[in-house]
Amino acid sequence: MNENPHDLEEQKKELEAEYDTEHEIGDQNINPLGLDLHNPVFVTSALLIVVFVILSLVFPEQANEHLDNTRQWIGRTFDWLFLSAGNIFVLFCLALIVLPIGRIRIGGQDAKPEFSVISWFSMLFAAGMGIGLMFWSVAEPVGYFTEWFGTPLGIEGGTEESRQAALGATMYHWGLHPWAIYAVVGLALAFFAYNKGMPLTVRSAFYPILGERIWGPIGHVIDILAVLATMFGLATSLGLGAQQAASGIGFLFDIDTGLNTQIAIIIGVTIIALLSVMRGIHGGVKLLSNINLVFAAVLLLFVMVAGGIIAFLSSIGTTVTGYVQYIIPLSNPVGRDDETFYHAWTIFFWAWWISWSPFVGMFIARVSRGRTVRQFVTAVLLVPTLVTVVWMSAFGGSGLTQSRDGVGALADGISDSSLALFQMLEHLPFTAITSFLAIALVLVFFITSSDSGSLVIDAITSGGKTDAPQSQRLFWATTEGVVAGVLLAVGGAAALNALQAGAVSTGLPFVIVLLVMCVSLMKGLFHELALIRIEEAKT
Repeated sequence: MNENPHDLEEQKKELEAEYDTEHEIGDQNINPLGLDLHNPVFVTSALLIVVFVILSLVFPEQANEHLDNTRQWIGRTFDWLFLSAGNIFVLFCLALIVLPIGRIRIGGQDAKPEFSVISWFSMLFAAGMGIGLMFWSVAEPVGYFTEWFGTPLGIEGGTEESRQAALGATMYHWGLHPWAIYAVVGLALAFFAYNKGMPLTVRSAFYPILGERIWGPIGHVIDILAVLATMFGLATSLGLGAQQAASGIGFLFDIDTGLNTQIAIIIGVTIIALLSVMRGIHGGVKLLSNINLVFAAVLLLFVMVAGGIIAFLSSIGTTVTGYVQYIIPLSNPVGRDDETFYHAWTIFFWAWWISWSPFVGMFIARVSRGRTVRQFVTAVLLVPTLVTVVWMSAFGGSGLTQSRDGVGALADGISDSSLALFQMLEHLPFTAITSFLAIALVLVFFITSSDSGSLVIDAITSGGKTDAPQSQRLFWATTEGVVAGVLLAVGGAAALNALQAGAVSTGLPFVIVLLVMCVSLMKGLFHELALIRIEEAKT
């Protein structure tokens, strides 16, 4: 490329001018409570959440009915949108890996990673899947195999084919698709913050499309939607975690596992999460994530060995084969005859991942400076998927074997999703020890999710700051626990439906946001690639 250096410099200045912005997001001030208010995002988000909590507690039956009706309506009306969007996100991420923009480095070409690879993996994995993998790894495949949750693609339960379909469908819900959603959001936030110098908040990702308008009302709406989606996505996970921890404690110590116990667990864990929040990422989230990695590895190795290595390896083959065989049919929204499975599970999971994406995306963005786009997307997309294959093969495979062979409670299907993991462990050696370890793992996942989530919501509501007042982070950590408790309370016996409804309701508007984000991110990456090529031409 033989161009005049002066011309190259002029081209560079013109390109850089496209992102010459003062990043003014609105008035910010420290109030007497020590909150760095980003008006109106903080106030509006907090107000909407408080109104939801109050109305739900005052009118619990009406709230539960409304939540359930909303979940069913969204599932029936927008099922095609959720499924199609999930497919688009996977294809988009694969394109990022192979296109030339994959060589762009987050933070600039000279940026260095802040965390080791192991710490990086453990933090993004704990934040992205933790409680869900513990809750569903046994319940979901066994539920499909025994037809308690409906069967994927209408395949008859209890057969060898349905075993493969159950593991394949479970991987479909926990593999490439959710991590593609996280990768899109995480990369967009990291790129515009660390390469373009914008605030670390969701609105920044739309600058190539909206320009300076992102600092006004449109940007406020985007960030408010992100806060609400994150709050209810987190509340779903925290509610599931409280249910499973209560079931495990009741399983071990024969105590009541009802709402009071679940609320007590939420209160206790929220207090610990508050202490973790005060210590920040390095002293809190990083430490707990590394502890979780050890706990999870120990429990995984035990289940692999105790369930039989040969059986585990066979289950690996069944899981991979089922995933490859059924990923395309399960991704097709047209002509489905498995309505119960499709609407009750796939649409719920997709909405859950989408509602979680601001939280997980922003968190992994904060810990991913120094990685190239190709490294980032490959790691976020493929590494957790491979780990999930191993996890589901061990836990789900053991549960399916017990169900198929008529061993224990799983032989009759899933009577209580939160108990399934412990019912599987009951028929392996050292039940008390492994069940206690599983409870500890759920609780630590609970803490890291609450801790990470409060840091993320705090950043969004303070206009992208990563050093907002500590009192603000404590406020959001507390609010997450309150919302989770309220969803459990208004749901009553059908608490799982209420938790699902919260995720689905906030996931719907945010799926549109994410689709537009893909377009904006691509524009921004090609802009950065043009700058890099000019610099290379100058040298």
